Amino acid sequence: MANLNIIPLGGLRENGKNMYAVEYGDEIVILDCGLQYPENELFGIDVVIPDLTYIEDNIDKIVGIFLTHGHADAIGALSYLVGDFDIPVFGSKLTIELAKITINSDKHSRKFHNFQVIDAQTAIDFKNLSVSFFKTTHSIPDSLGIVVKTPVGQVVYTGDFKFDQSATAMYKTDYQRLADIGKDKVVALLSDSANAESPYPAADERDIYTYIWETFEYQQGRIIVASVVSNILRMQQIFDAAQKIGRKVVLTGQDASKIVRTVIKLGYLNVADDLLITAQEAEKLPKEKILIIETGRMGEPIKILQKMATSRHHFYHIEQGDFIFIATTPSHAMETNVAKTRDLIFRAGGEVKALADSGLYTSGHASKSDLQLMINLLHPQNLIPVQGEYRLLNAHAKIAMETGLPEENIFLLQNGAVLSFEHNQFHLAPAVTAGDTMIDGIGVGDIGTIVLRDRKLLSEDGVFVAVVTIDRKKKKVVAAPKVTARGFIYLKENRQLLNDSAEVVVQAVQNNLENKEFDWTHLKQDVREDLNHFLWNKTKRHPMILPVIMEVNQNRHRNNHR
Repeated sequence: MANLNIIPLGGLRENGKNMYAVEYGDEIVILDCGLQYPENELFGIDVVIPDLTYIEDNIDKIVGIFLTHGHADAIGALSYLVGDFDIPVFGSKLTIELAKITINSDKHSRKFHNFQVIDAQTAIDFKNLSVSFFKTTHSIPDSLGIVVKTPVGQVVYTGDFKFDQSATAMYKTDYQRLADIGKDKVVALLSDSANAESPYPAADERDIYTYIWETFEYQQGRIIVASVVSNILRMQQIFDAAQKIGRKVVLTGQDASKIVRTVIKLGYLNVADDLLITAQEAEKLPKEKILIIETGRMGEPIKILQKMATSRHHFYHIEQGDFIFIATTPSHAMETNVAKTRDLIFRAGGEVKALADSGLYTSGHASKSDLQLMINLLHPQNLIPVQGEYRLLNAHAKIAMETGLPEENIFLLQNGAVLSFEHNQFHLAPAVTAGDTMIDGIGVGDIGTIVLRDRKLLSEDGVFVAVVTIDRKKKKVVAAPKVTARGFIYLKENRQLLNDSAEVVVQAVQNNLENKEFDWTHLKQDVREDLNHFLWNKTKRHPMILPVIMEVNQNRHRNNHR
């Protein structure tokens, strides 16, 4: 009998970038194919996707990519995979439509059409594996969990989920289906850990809607709402509140309009025909009749609010009397950025309030009690906490132990680990290649740690350039070096430092010219090291140093002149 292998390729010890492989024999099922938005230290990086080496090396074994929902952390990396490989992609109706928008935005993957729409009643049989689904509650409709049935037991992947007893039919969890799955052997549960530290269940969504409506009701000027467009539940609440107070809604950005209109067309958003208007139509209405929804590029509305507040937005500027409502819940890494944004808004004359100010705890992910309920419904033999930084995975492990699950049956893995089931128990096998592939513009994977280190250095201490011309035959510096800097010092007030730096360059070059074993690499390295030492002693900074060495032969130039 073949071994069952569970391989996380992304989503562990990080936020987003979910991708997990379940392998049995010569068949591999891929669960989700997501991306991650970069943290502050990834200078200039647009998004981060999983390293796809394992998939490329085993492409003949891949039977399908199965998607849990339509958020970027589950579907965002698809275009970087299906552009090169014709792998069938399975998902619910809404998930597939959103995946198509993602894939069509990249000209390399537009030719891909192998989409398979499934629902909670679908079961797909392969040679060794069978894949089925169950409905879950999340902030977007049509969210599904996935069950991979293998000859040695079931592997269950929850995707993003929470339990909400008041959820509408479109968002309601199928508890009976979960109980039925738990009647059979669940050999491993891959469960959402993104909210594992919170002991509080998420607030009732009806209470959240009431808060949004009451917040909007008495505003006299324009209302600008920052929201993530893929949070369909929150978008519905904003639309309903706008309708109730008699305001028309303007969506900024082509991607936001495309997603919203797709969701409306599929019946997952209930919006009155005359509610949505264009920016040009909004200019003809009084400000108290307008509500603008800013979703931001790649789902990041906070940075766009900063542009609005500093008059750098291409269309809207925050003005005196505007009311800004932040309907998204930023990650901990963004808290400083949000505080800065609030300050900029107040300086521009606007007023700002956030959903987080309501005292209502909001999350689309499972709380402690939700995680324990999932374990008690499925009765898994083993738990693999997924999606979240290590502290969240560890919190999930402790929560699971409170339900009676033995510590040795809980696996805190990292990306690339291979968990192999053999002799009725899991053990770690040799790891596979896994990591980050960074996307910068049209470059895929051409940005590495060295480039990021250089960008970090440039952002902190700037760049220092030294240009010197030498005559190697005569072993002398032909002209005084030209030195300049950007982002390092204020040049007009530091002329002496530049002059002294030029002398350091001359000395380093001269020492190399007088060396019988002259080497260009050694010359540049000596200039860098001597300048770096000198500048640190003078300024306590380490700029990036770029020596430019040019060679001339003066005798030859004179002959040519004659």
